[in-house]
Amino acid sequence: MAMYWREKVLLAGIEATYGAATNLTGSANAIYATEIGIQPMQGQNIDRGHETPYLGNAGTIPADLHTVLTCSVELVGSGTAGTPPAWGPLMRACGCAEVITPGTSVVYSPVTRDHESVKMVLNIGGVAYSLRGTRGAAVINVNASDIPRIAFTFTGLWTPPADTALATPDYSAFNAPLVASDANTPVATIDGEDFVTRTFSLDLGNQVEGRFLIRDEQIVIVDKAERLAMQVEATPLATFDPYAAAASGAAVPFVVRHGTQAGRIATITVPRAQIERPDSPTEAQGIVEWPLRAAPLPVSGNDQWTLTLT
Repeated sequence: MAMYWREKVLLAGIEATYGAATNLTGSANAIYATEIGIQPMQGQNIDRGHETPYLGNAGTIPADLHTVLTCSVELVGSGTAGTPPAWGPLMRACGCAEVITPGTSVVYSPVTRDHESVKMVLNIGGVAYSLRGTRGAAVINVNASDIPRIAFTFTGLWTPPADTALATPDYSAFNAPLVASDANTPVATIDGEDFVTRTFSLDLGNQVEGRFLIRDEQIVIVDKAERLAMQVEATPLATFDPYAAAASGAAVPFVVRHGTQAGRIATITVPRAQIERPDSPTEAQGIVEWPLRAAPLPVSGNDQWTLTLT
């Protein structure tokens, strides 16, 4: 019987102990995602390298097995201020702290140590691909006339796929998003100046690697180097001069706020980002636009950006 590519259920849940068995259910752990892809059996083939009096393969042995899964979720809160979104475990598995102020906010920010991990299961047409000890990288995108999304790339320890009945997913915790627009995205500022904005992205810059050693195998986040990109309508240099800022190495704040309804507002704040040499000005509909790039910098540590849901 044919397996249909559309028949996908993605589950994810925080692991209490790294790589340990974690029970996931469609009612509690379903992820309402788009752009789902999987590379089920990454690693390397170790050549046995036998030397014989005849030509031919010597055979290989697979090693350092791991799985890579990609997906995107819509950037919208839980609907209740101070209640984490259903996609919160994905952020936590990307080296982020989740700080909850009941009734007020949920804030995600980078952490250096003790990164959490998730177990993930992607079922496609009745075949379940499982990832243990999973950690990842993420890019937050807010682009005009599109749904703001967080794009994830996860790496997890390999588990043999298995024939498994599709879980019944409950997506009720995921709210409908708003398209990024003048009305729905009321704040887009650089150094306190409002900018007409086409695109914004914040790459969390996680360097994710497999560490395959005797008596220990882990997926680890070994470093972070965030990247910020923003394409805006050009202004007089008296308003904001990106060339002077890049030449001086100036670091300025960036803020983007999307959403207007309590419980569904997301604010991305970068307190200090060093402006880098701008690319060539571009034209869209006869209007000059600047493609800007910046490198978020820590202030006192683990504070180079925040994603605040209110």
